[in-house]
This record gives sequence, structure tokens and C-alpha cells, in this order.
Amino acid sequence: MNTLILASNNAGKLKEFGQLLATVGFDVHPQGEFNVPEADEPYLTFVENALTKARHAARLTGKPALADDSGVCVNALHGAPGVLSARYAGEPKSDAANNRKLIADLAQHTDKSAYYYCVLVFVRHADDPQPVIADGCWHGQMIAEPRGEGGFGYDAHFFLPALGKTAAELSAIEKNAISHRGQALRALVEKLR
Repeated sequence: MNTLILASNNAGKLKEFGQLLATVGFDVHPQGEFNVPEADEPYLTFVENALTKARHAARLTGKPALADDSGVCVNALHGAPGVLSARYAGEPKSDAANNRKLIADLAQHTDKSAYYYCVLVFVRHADDPQPVIADGCWHGQMIAEPRGEGGFGYDAHFFLPALGKTAAELSAIEKNAISHRGQALRALVEKLR
């Protein structure tokens, strides 16, 4: 197995990514194991931020790295919060504050359509001229009243009309099967095969 650095310390992502990437010969480790600090994410696009994080982790460890950048994009808000999803309400990061701000910003709009977007970037080394990039998109609607106890971020407000549930009402297995991150990860694994 080849060591792969995940440019994150999120235990949920580590487990999810680790299981699927093991099928293509990678043993996934969080960047914190190698004392890699979080990279800055100064860009306006998901792909630029993910590429920056992957190159940062690869540069500091000398190993292949994988990074993701994701967020919720609300059509009536011209794609906001987008790349600013984790810090939409400012610092310090707070899911509760982000959700309050988003619901308030959306209150005057009739169009509640939204989508979660995720891009994954894999680099073989820090200066890899051909990073492997995969993405996924998960469509739904934002609802004012939260529902469900699972998930994180905006999941309790992200309603899936076809299922009659929010993302927070899905089991982890159900969510991973259809989510933006699950789609992107499966696409990445196919490209790595």
C-alpha cells in the first residue's frame, strides 16, 4: 500500500476516503500525523482551493496528497455561500451561525433551490503537472426549519424532495451513496484505476 496524505484532519472524511482508496492501493493518513498545518484557501473557486491544499500537503510530506473543497451553493444568492460555506457568518467557524445567516439571507427569496458541490484533487507530488480532479454535485432545496440529527454543516436545512428528507435525516450509508462527496470520490477512484 502507498501512503496518501489527506489534506484534512476530519475523521469522517478519513474513514470515508480511506475505505474506497484502499481499493486502489492507498493507505490514507490525515495531514496532522505529519504535522502539516492547514493551508490557506484564498481563492474564489473550489478547484483552486483544493489544488492549493493538496500541493501544500504533498510539499510538506514528500508524499502523494488528496484534498477536497466543498460547500453549498444557493441559486437565489448567486452561488453563495459557495467556497465560503465554512465561514459564511465569519470567524470563528460555526455551523449554527452559518445556518442562521443563510436562512436569513434566503428569507426574501422564493427560489430555495441549492446544491452541494465537491471537488477532489489528487497530486502525485507537490509539482504534479497533471493533478487528477473529480467532482460531484447534489441538488436539493434549502428549508428554514432544520430537520434531522445527522450530518454537519447545512445538512439539517438541505432538503431532498425526491426522498422527502433532509441530508441530516439520512444514515451515513444513504448519504455517502448519493452525496456530492460520495460522487466525487467514486469518480476519482475510477480515474485512479
